[in-house]
Amino acid sequence: MTRLHRLGDLQLAILRVLWKQGEATAAEVQADLAGDRDLALSTISTMLKRLGEQGIVSHRAEGRQFIYRAKVGEQQVRATMVRDLVSRLFRGDSAALVSHLVEAGEVEPSELEDLREQVRRVRSPRGGRHENE
Repeated sequence: MTRLHRLGDLQLAILRVLWKQGEATAAEVQADLAGDRDLALSTISTMLKRLGEQGIVSHRAEGRQFIYRAKVGEQQVRATMVRDLVSRLFRGDSAALVSHLVEAGEVEPSELEDLREQVRRVRSPRGGRHENE
């Protein structure tokens, strides 16, 4: 399960299919991606094999075909990729990432209140306890 933060677009697209379906053959992954990408079955199979070598997916044999399943969850992948982004582009300053998103207009004004509420929840004492208890 190493190098999750280095996944490419196709690898992420394949993982999204596996997360959605639970498990799938290479042909099923190809069919699911067909609306967005015109990829050969051999390309999908190669990517699934590489993801398997990285420990990101596993497979089991069913007859002559492999059934693939993600070994990592979406939240885990997202967390490692965001951590890598913050580290590489913002020198570890996650507030700088949030500032950038707000200043670039990537966060809608209506979403700002949701963010404020999330910050309030994180800052509030857990279970009704106060800091000095």
